[in-house]
Parts: sequence; C-alpha cells; structure tokens
Amino acid sequence: MTELDVAGLQRRLAAFAAARGWEPYHTPKNLAVALSVEASELVEIFQWLTPEESARVMEDPGSAHRVTDEVADVLAYLLQFSEVLGIDVLAALAAKIDRNELRFPVPENKDRHSSE
Repeated sequence: MTELDVAGLQRRLAAFAAARGWEPYHTPKNLAVALSVEASELVEIFQWLTPEESARVMEDPGSAHRVTDEVADVLAYLLQFSEVLGIDVLAALAAKIDRNELRFPVPENKDRHSSE
C-alpha cells in the first residue's frame, strides 16, 4: 500500500533519488532552486487568468491535471528540502501558525484585514 504520511512520502522520494544516483545533487541550494522553479511553473498556469477564471481552474480537466502535477512537484521538492535539512514540516507549520495567531490577533471588528 502507498504511504500517504509525510515521513512515508519522504522515504519514497529519498529511495527514488537514491535508485537513480541523484543524492549528490540534492543539496539544500539545489533543492531550494528546484522548489522555486516548480512554484514558478504553478504560477505560470495562473499568470494571465482573471480572479474568476483562476477560481474555476479545476473545472477543466487539462488545467486541473497541470495544477495537480505542479502542486505535487512543489510538495516533492519541499519535502526533500526539509528532509535534507532535518526540518519537521508539520512541527514547523504548527509553530508558524502559533506565531501568526499572536502576531495577527482577530480584530474586534472582523471586517478589518489587519491588526492595526
């Protein structure tokens, strides 16, 4: 059965790279660059869409496939980058949400978009 937890996916990605002899190229710098490239490919899909068109992008099977593939590429490189640097992505995200909740408290008037 396919592992769908973070650690399992990181193991699969590491095994995939190892089987192809790619470990020497999986440095933090190279993985960060690859992550940026893949994120840019995701942005490219939306570049000239209106906000309304972008909200409907998953309705078209071709666009949906492209978006899904680019999201997978971004996540794959992010997981590999995090693994190489020993970052627990779930703990890092939870800690960041905690900091943001303190930094941006819910305003008394919930129509406001800032904590000013």
